[in-house]
Amino acid sequence: MYSSTFIFATKQFDDEFHRLDQTIADAARTIPGYLGEEAWENASTGLTSNVYYWESLEALQMLIQHPAHIEAKAAQSNWLAGYQVIISEVIRTYGDGALAHVLGLPVQD
Repeated sequence: MYSSTFIFATKQFDDEFHRLDQTIADAARTIPGYLGEEAWENASTGLTSNVYYWESLEALQMLIQHPAHIEAKAAQSNWLAGYQVIISEVIRTYGDGALAHVLGLPVQD
Protein backbone atom coordinates (compact mmCIF):
# COMPACT_ATOMS: atom_id res chain seq x y z
CA MET A 1 0.00 0.00 0.00
CA TYR A 2 1.12 3.56 -0.71
CA SER A 3 0.11 6.95 0.59
CA SER A 4 0.32 10.31 -1.13
CA THR A 5 0.33 13.20 1.31
CA PHE A 6 -0.42 16.67 -0.04
CA ILE A 7 0.58 19.37 2.48
CA PHE A 8 -0.27 22.96 1.64
CA ALA A 9 -0.71 26.53 2.85
CA THR A 10 -3.74 28.31 1.47
CA LYS A 11 -4.39 31.67 -0.08
CA GLN A 12 -7.95 32.48 -1.16
CA PHE A 13 -10.10 29.74 -2.68
CA ASP A 14 -12.55 30.59 -5.46
CA ASP A 15 -15.21 28.71 -7.43
CA GLU A 16 -12.62 27.38 -9.87
CA PHE A 17 -10.59 25.88 -7.02
CA HIS A 18 -13.64 24.20 -5.51
CA ARG A 19 -14.68 22.83 -8.91
CA LEU A 20 -11.25 21.34 -9.61
CA ASP A 21 -10.87 20.05 -6.04
CA GLN A 22 -14.19 18.22 -6.26
CA THR A 23 -13.40 16.85 -9.73
CA ILE A 24 -10.04 15.51 -8.55
CA ALA A 25 -11.56 13.95 -5.41
CA ASP A 26 -14.32 12.30 -7.46
CA ALA A 27 -11.78 11.04 -10.01
CA ALA A 28 -9.54 9.59 -7.29
CA ARG A 29 -12.42 7.64 -5.79
CA THR A 30 -13.19 5.98 -9.13
CA ILE A 31 -9.64 4.79 -9.83
CA PRO A 32 -9.15 1.05 -9.28
CA GLY A 33 -6.62 0.84 -6.45
CA TYR A 34 -7.90 3.90 -4.55
CA LEU A 35 -8.28 2.80 -0.92
CA GLY A 36 -9.38 5.90 1.01
CA GLU A 37 -8.39 9.31 2.26
CA GLU A 38 -8.23 11.55 5.28
CA ALA A 39 -7.43 15.22 5.92
CA TRP A 40 -5.74 17.11 8.73
CA GLU A 41 -5.34 20.76 9.61
CA ASN A 42 -2.62 22.12 11.86
CA ALA A 43 -3.97 25.23 13.58
CA SER A 44 -0.53 26.32 14.82
CA THR A 45 1.06 26.32 11.34
CA GLY A 46 -2.02 26.94 9.20
CA LEU A 47 -1.14 23.96 7.01
CA THR A 48 -3.59 21.39 5.65
CA SER A 49 -2.69 17.80 4.83
CA ASN A 50 -4.69 15.49 2.58
CA VAL A 51 -3.63 11.85 2.65
CA TYR A 52 -4.75 9.45 -0.08
CA TYR A 53 -4.14 5.71 0.18
CA TRP A 54 -3.41 3.57 -2.88
CA GLU A 55 -3.05 -0.11 -3.58
CA SER A 56 -0.23 0.56 -6.09
CA LEU A 57 1.92 3.29 -7.56
CA GLU A 58 0.15 2.67 -10.87
CA ALA A 59 -3.17 3.67 -9.29
CA LEU A 60 -1.62 6.85 -7.90
CA GLN A 61 -0.11 7.60 -11.31
CA MET A 62 -3.59 7.47 -12.84
CA LEU A 63 -4.64 10.37 -10.61
CA ILE A 64 -1.48 12.32 -11.36
CA GLN A 65 -2.21 11.99 -15.09
CA HIS A 66 -5.88 12.99 -14.78
CA PRO A 67 -6.60 16.21 -16.77
CA ALA A 68 -8.14 18.00 -13.75
CA HIS A 69 -5.08 17.22 -11.64
CA ILE A 70 -2.78 18.56 -14.35
CA GLU A 71 -4.95 21.70 -14.65
CA ALA A 72 -4.94 22.26 -10.88
CA LYS A 73 -1.20 21.76 -10.60
CA ALA A 74 -0.59 24.35 -13.33
CA ALA A 75 -2.79 26.90 -11.50
CA GLN A 76 -1.88 26.01 -7.90
CA SER A 77 -0.16 29.35 -7.24
CA ASN A 78 -3.58 31.05 -7.58
CA TRP A 79 -4.79 29.27 -4.42
CA LEU A 80 -1.77 27.98 -2.54
CA ALA A 81 1.00 29.74 -0.67
CA GLY A 82 3.20 26.67 -1.01
CA TYR A 83 2.85 22.92 -1.10
CA GLN A 84 4.72 19.66 -0.68
CA VAL A 85 3.83 16.13 -1.77
CA ILE A 86 5.17 13.05 -0.01
CA ILE A 87 4.76 9.62 -1.59
CA SER A 88 5.32 6.79 0.90
CA GLU A 89 5.13 3.03 0.98
CA VAL A 90 3.13 1.89 4.01
CA ILE A 91 5.14 -0.91 5.53
CA ARG A 92 3.22 -1.45 8.74
CA THR A 93 0.34 -0.10 10.80
CA TYR A 94 -0.20 -0.63 14.51
CA GLY A 95 -1.95 0.81 17.55
CA ASP A 96 -3.97 -0.14 20.59
CA GLY A 97 -7.18 -0.72 18.64
CA ALA A 98 -9.02 2.23 20.20
CA LEU A 99 -8.93 4.32 17.00
CA ALA A 100 -10.43 3.15 13.75
CA HIS A 101 -8.41 3.96 10.65
CA VAL A 102 -10.12 5.37 7.58
CA LEU A 103 -9.22 2.16 5.75
CA GLY A 104 -10.48 -0.14 8.49
CA LEU A 105 -6.98 -1.60 8.81
CA PRO A 106 -6.52 -4.24 11.49
CA VAL A 107 -4.04 -3.51 14.26
CA GLN A 108 -0.71 -5.20 13.65
CA ASP A 109 1.73 -5.64 16.50
